[in-house]
Amino acid sequence: MYDFLIAADLMVPDPDGHAELLVEKLGVHSHPRWRQAPESMKSGLDSTHNYIAHFLRVNKSLAQAPTRLEPQHHWDVPNAVDPSFGAHLRSLEEFQGVHRPIKTHSITVAYNDIENLLERLVSRRLPFRVAPRDEVLWFARVWTGITPEDPVYRGAVDGGLSIEFHSGVPLQLPAEAYTEPYPEPVDPAPGEMIRITARANLVRDLDSTLGTLAANLDWEPIGPVEVFPEEGIRRARLGFRLAHSATIDLIEPTRWACETGQYLHTYGPGPYYIRIAVNGLDAKADDLRNRGTRFSWLPESPAAGGRRIQIDPAELAGTLIEFVEWVPR
Repeated sequence: MYDFLIAADLMVPDPDGHAELLVEKLGVHSHPRWRQAPESMKSGLDSTHNYIAHFLRVNKSLAQAPTRLEPQHHWDVPNAVDPSFGAHLRSLEEFQGVHRPIKTHSITVAYNDIENLLERLVSRRLPFRVAPRDEVLWFARVWTGITPEDPVYRGAVDGGLSIEFHSGVPLQLPAEAYTEPYPEPVDPAPGEMIRITARANLVRDLDSTLGTLAANLDWEPIGPVEVFPEEGIRRARLGFRLAHSATIDLIEPTRWACETGQYLHTYGPGPYYIRIAVNGLDAKADDLRNRGTRFSWLPESPAAGGRRIQIDPAELAGTLIEFVEWVPR
């Protein structure tokens, strides 16, 4: 089993501005050290890395909340460490739809046995690309469905999920993050964000996607496919060794006349909602009102495990964020 979902990422035109928006509108946590950018990622080879990414946190404790929130974008720079990355990301943008309101640069997955994964990909003759390494990013970063000689993404390896794998070691999670049972907050404040619980991805054919993931990556969902007739969806959850990682929720709409069906047939398959558990939905609603953030209450949902708050996507430049009730173990 893979270790954890590193981030619910967002490929956006202005990662600095989007990070500020998420902090202002939602109250997530930011820090200058959590920003990666060309000016701070100089290589001894007189080259640099060509992206800007913010690794925001909904909870300051990575032990309690290992999955982060990551607005990211490629930045053209001279003499880039990874000169193929720009073409790589542009192909991903075209694959998802240039005008799709929510796009991903990758579903970033931590796996501490990365050499085993590489041998598996080679033995199965599956296309993948490993980014060049330097002293700044010294570990293997592996993208499936794309090759060095043809940096154009195709979804045959990972079912269109555009997955990136790398070891969790460089992320320096505290040792408590790996304990069982995982650590829970003690006396969190009303409305406090606890962790990202799910990152959803819409697919056209759930069975086909699951078959591809199983055959190529040995990745099976953590339970049977669930059917929610009232909401018009089928759902499978990809879980991780860290049980408090966010899951990847693969969702297939079963009809047009539902929220997810309309979204899929308007914008196509790809990233959908990010769900964040909070200590008290009513208290979080008060916090959002104080921030001037528009939102809606959604009715109780079997798929969501109760009622939830959905932020108006117009407040977040198209990003779809939902808050659900934290249920302590």
